[in-house]
Amino acid sequence: MSEAGLLVALDVDGTLLHEDGSMSDAVIDAARAASARGHRLMLATGRSWETTLPVVEQLGIDPEYVVCANGALVMKRDPAAVGGYRRHLIETFDPSDVLKTIRSHLADGRYMVEYPSGYRRYTVGMTDWNLENAEEVEFDGLLSEPVTRVVVVSPEHDELEFLKIVESMGLHQVAYAIGWTAWLDIAPLGVNKSTALERVREWLGVPLDRVVAVGDGRNDIEMFAWAGDRGRAVAMGQAPVEVKDAATEVTGSVADDGLVAVLESL
Repeated sequence: MSEAGLLVALDVDGTLLHEDGSMSDAVIDAARAASARGHRLMLATGRSWETTLPVVEQLGIDPEYVVCANGALVMKRDPAAVGGYRRHLIETFDPSDVLKTIRSHLADGRYMVEYPSGYRRYTVGMTDWNLENAEEVEFDGLLSEPVTRVVVVSPEHDELEFLKIVESMGLHQVAYAIGWTAWLDIAPLGVNKSTALERVREWLGVPLDRVVAVGDGRNDIEMFAWAGDRGRAVAMGQAPVEVKDAATEVTGSVADDGLVAVLESL
């Protein structure tokens, strides 16, 4: 990395990708140009690795590390590994108590867990998720092994209703983030995008004032606190108010390719 190079952590959905899952040529061009100028662009997402790798490939960057599962998984570039990356850091937790707690509040919720290997198990109804390398099981089939991530979907509730329900659960032994719609993403306690990114920053030897983070969701708030302490934390224009408040600046919405202006400013 050049002396002027920055470590740039990019969220995926709502930052790089539009609602329909597409990525604009303008974003791809800006990302590749920023990389060519000596900046280290990487992804920091709640997604699994299997659904993140295609985004890395489409973007056309070659990051040393990729943060997945909201910080519970860090992938490291390894040309000898399948897909060019190997699992470098894995954080897990026992999902049984939290799943039982949530189910007592959301009887018709839909659930998925992800294991350190990337394999997943899910209950009936998780139709809007990528279910490759996964199997459908009964609810009790989710409880037996440590996981890196739990996803809960409640199609019967809108975002505000879901927020109220989640707040009433008292989930103290895990970290969680609520998505744009009624879904809940749960990670081990004390683990989030910022904890993984701080490790990456240390591994790469990047100064704290040379970091930039861009995102749009509630699971980016800790990442913004980390980056904004001495660097830049940029919220997308469509982000919720509390996410914008956590950032040091706000760019245009994903529909307007607001990320391009950020990348061109580096």
